[in-house]
Amino acid sequence: MRPHTPRSILKQQDKKKTDGRPHPRRRPSVPAPTEAAMTAPHQIPDLFALSEIHGPVLRPGERAYADEVTGFNLASLHTPDVAIGATGPDDVVTAMRWAHATHTPVAVQATGHGANFPIEHGLLINTSRMTDVHVDPATRTATIAAGAKWSHVMAAGAPHGLAGLCGTSTDAGVVGYTLGGGLPVLGRAYGFAADLVRSFQVVTPDGHLRESDPRHEPELFWALRGGKGNVGVVTSLVTELLPLPRLYGGGIHCHAEHTQTLLRTWTEWTHSVPDEMCSMFSVLRLPPIPQIPEPLRGGFWARVAIAWPGDPAEGQALIAPLREAAPVAVDTVEEMDHAALDRIHMEPQDPLPARECCMLLRDLPPDAMGTFLEQVGPGAGAEYPLLVASLRHMGGALSRPSAVEDAVCARDARYFMESVGIMPAPPVAEAVEQATRRLYTAMAPYGTGRTMVNIHGTPGDEQDIARAWTPEVYARLRHDKATYDPDNLLRYGHAVTPA
Repeated sequence: MRPHTPRSILKQQDKKKTDGRPHPRRRPSVPAPTEAAMTAPHQIPDLFALSEIHGPVLRPGERAYADEVTGFNLASLHTPDVAIGATGPDDVVTAMRWAHATHTPVAVQATGHGANFPIEHGLLINTSRMTDVHVDPATRTATIAAGAKWSHVMAAGAPHGLAGLCGTSTDAGVVGYTLGGGLPVLGRAYGFAADLVRSFQVVTPDGHLRESDPRHEPELFWALRGGKGNVGVVTSLVTELLPLPRLYGGGIHCHAEHTQTLLRTWTEWTHSVPDEMCSMFSVLRLPPIPQIPEPLRGGFWARVAIAWPGDPAEGQALIAPLREAAPVAVDTVEEMDHAALDRIHMEPQDPLPARECCMLLRDLPPDAMGTFLEQVGPGAGAEYPLLVASLRHMGGALSRPSAVEDAVCARDARYFMESVGIMPAPPVAEAVEQATRRLYTAMAPYGTGRTMVNIHGTPGDEQDIARAWTPEVYARLRHDKATYDPDNLLRYGHAVTPA
């Protein structure tokens, strides 16, 4: 008999509302901006034009400013000169027209899961109030506003037996995730989230609200699917949904001493499974905190996460070799509602300071597996600072081109490596940074040379930023940037410079 399935690794805290803004979680205390950040070193143009905005318009030092600018990833604390809480497309249009007229740089944030670069000065548009989701069961599509999370989409689609191509956490924002291509839990079965998008409503940096699809503004449509937010601020998108009321998924956990055996078995197993079988091997070092239930609390685990959209009995037969490879300590694989997808990867539900990084891999030969384990396996030591290091099986539908060409450049990878380190204080942050660099330097010989923009991590120079795309796609994005944003107003985060 397998141990009882834990419903979640981390507890979700109570919801609250602050200053009219709905919050999905109780935020931890956030360090106040420094005095230097509170007093901007340059003059901000007159804000009178922003008085037409329906949501709040906040400056440093004002009540609710810190809450307005803080996202999920607390490693990137933002200090913009002005922050607005957009309530709809009209607010975004007003904000962009003001930014265009005053040459003020602009950043956009919904949930802040992907925040990897502190926003200093300029204008921050917070879209987290824009959470409307409308599902049309006849066309199996959803119209999703800019600040909606995947949890909102799951809730709206579940009564109709429909679901979207969500990533490993339903707490992440739909639009930001999709603009970066969107790597779903069920990606091998159905492709990238960007592949299912039918249209966008977007405000370009000139302040114009545009509709973009394969027939109207097709180049803009291309750049928005995989090019991140380099050519405009998306206010909503329309995407296809899939008839996926239930799936078979969860995690097979083994103790540290079985890490090598489970990794070797999983890698060989990925060579023969059907396209619909989606999986990820992870090394987990879980902290000894109350939010993590026993027996996983404070342990080192090797885990294979499973997501199978087909018949549960067939899925059970397919994963039998993994269950037989080594003694299984905790097994959470079971049939579940698609809306319960968070139970597969059991990611944190509360804000934290994180350092993410990733790499696309050509293959995973034995020497690559050995290198990976040398860096992150049990031999790395009990004080090794990375919380998780993972290898995701790519291929299947992820390797096939989209029906309408897009800017996603990860279709030639057979595996995808990613890591997360938690950085609560400077000494730990330095250790996380060093461990991250060592891992990716060691694994570089097995990589394609590219990353995925959503999990790229802190962007470096232009050469580093360009690694999220092929040279041809990057050149095309720069051309589109020059067309739609010649003044480079959207210059924060993983930004492409105009050609």
